[in-house]
Amino acid sequence: MWEMLFRFLVGGALVSAFACLSDVFKPQSFAGLFGAAPSIALATLGLTVFREGPAYAAIEARSMMAGAIAFFLYAYCVSWLMMRRHLRGLVASSVAIIVWAAAAFGLWFVWWAKA
Repeated sequence: MWEMLFRFLVGGALVSAFACLSDVFKPQSFAGLFGAAPSIALATLGLTVFREGPAYAAIEARSMMAGAIAFFLYAYCVSWLMMRRHLRGLVASSVAIIVWAAAAFGLWFVWWAKA
């Protein structure tokens, strides 16, 4: 029960803070980018520190960074294929999933397989 309340309060406060921050930047489509993902990630990390300790939370934060890098490369590839090669969204996203898999599993291998 307390875990859900903590997530609700921290997530809501951070969503509001990031929404205020998004009003500063143009275009307004940044509001969704600043609103959801960072606030949920920070609330989850705070809860992880509380329940599992800072060492485990550091591993989780590293996993979040790897996922963000892989998603950035995927999104960049999709937009490049759609804008430069004029591919349809389904085709571009289907092809770019290979980039995501290579980045995600490559980062996993580099960061975790050696540990």
